[in-house]
Amino acid sequence: MTQAERDRLVALKKAKKKLITQKQAAEELGVTERQVRRLLRGLKRRGDKAVSHALRGLPSNRRINADTKQKAVTILSRPVYQGFRPTLASEYLKKKHDIEVSRETVRHWMIEAKLWRARKQRIEKIHEWRPRRSRFGELVQWDTSDHDWLEGRGDAMLLINMIDDATSKWFARFVPSDSTVENMNVLERYMKKRGRPLAVYTDRAALFKTTQKTKPGESVAVGDRSELPPTQLGRALQELGIVWIPAYSPQAKGRVERGFATAQDRLVKGMRVADIRTLDQANHYLETEFLPWVNETLAVAPASADDAHRPLEKQHDLSAILSHVENRRVNNDYTVLFETKIFQIARKDICAGLRGAVVRVEKRHDGSVAVRFRERYLSVEQCAQRPQMPTVKAAKPTRPAGPVGRKEWCRNFDLKKSPKIWQTVEGSASRTRESR
Repeated sequence: MTQAERDRLVALKKAKKKLITQKQAAEELGVTERQVRRLLRGLKRRGDKAVSHALRGLPSNRRINADTKQKAVTILSRPVYQGFRPTLASEYLKKKHDIEVSRETVRHWMIEAKLWRARKQRIEKIHEWRPRRSRFGELVQWDTSDHDWLEGRGDAMLLINMIDDATSKWFARFVPSDSTVENMNVLERYMKKRGRPLAVYTDRAALFKTTQKTKPGESVAVGDRSELPPTQLGRALQELGIVWIPAYSPQAKGRVERGFATAQDRLVKGMRVADIRTLDQANHYLETEFLPWVNETLAVAPASADDAHRPLEKQHDLSAILSHVENRRVNNDYTVLFETKIFQIARKDICAGLRGAVVRVEKRHDGSVAVRFRERYLSVEQCAQRPQMPTVKAAKPTRPAGPVGRKEWCRNFDLKKSPKIWQTVEGSASRTRESR
């Protein structure tokens, strides 16, 4: 008797002894009063077994005949069926020997007859958490969250978060858009405060990875993929000596994803209480209120006390590295064309090999343009556009009056009035004889 049946028996005996009413017993058992009366009558006839099923312990009416079981086991014991598994064995018993039984029944028969040994149930492959990095600055998870941070009180904005993998320390900032410039600005702030991390862990967005363009419905084979140039952010990370690691699923960078879940709860509510309405106010609240709380409450101590961040060296010119960089070829007049503008190289910087050479053009965040040739920068000045020469259409030659297409030498020529060919031949022959 199970525990549930014992509990039902206690309630029924209370109702039998008039300690509780049949209505109270029905509410306690979750049945109707009519069912309670049936159970009380059964309790009088069968005793405590009334709460158990009447067929418990009896053979099933749907049991298969023992002769059928013995016949099936004898068939499956043949050498021809050696190695058959229950599913295939049940199919062959039905198809070949007209014995229709379920796969589970055949499985029990084969296990009992030691014709098949049940295997242990294999555990499904589960996602194991990647252990944290051991040092602060060894790996930084970097992502952007698009959320209604101000709950409609102001303009839409996004949160860029760079969370350390070893300590869960945050470095975040609100930005108006998820652009290359804004991500570079956040990276510059991070490095000026903490230094250069060893690696960053991001998704495979177009900001970090150049995607090969294909026509709709077409796919590029693995062997046909050519090496594509890096994006502006990818190039900047290479020049800074920071390794870029792509994540192939949101779960892979789960630390920063779970951080966004915390921010979308606590940060949104905090800014609501503080009545934040602008981007500047949101960044001020983020830096003075929320980030200190996160880095003091949620951060953990790293396994190693060593700081993996590297300082910025002299060769790391952030204004040049974190800029929009393109390569351009110098024209014969020592000008460079960039974004439909012409930049003239100063005469004092002209040197051998400059004409026709490829230079590096950098568009800085302040809007200025710098041109670098090899290891030195050239002085350039924007000049006016080259004047476009007016295109003059050549005048068509006038044709003389007269029949179209006629020339002077054939003006009086008429095929109908001219001599026949045989006459011309005879005249030519007679003149030849006379000359002899």
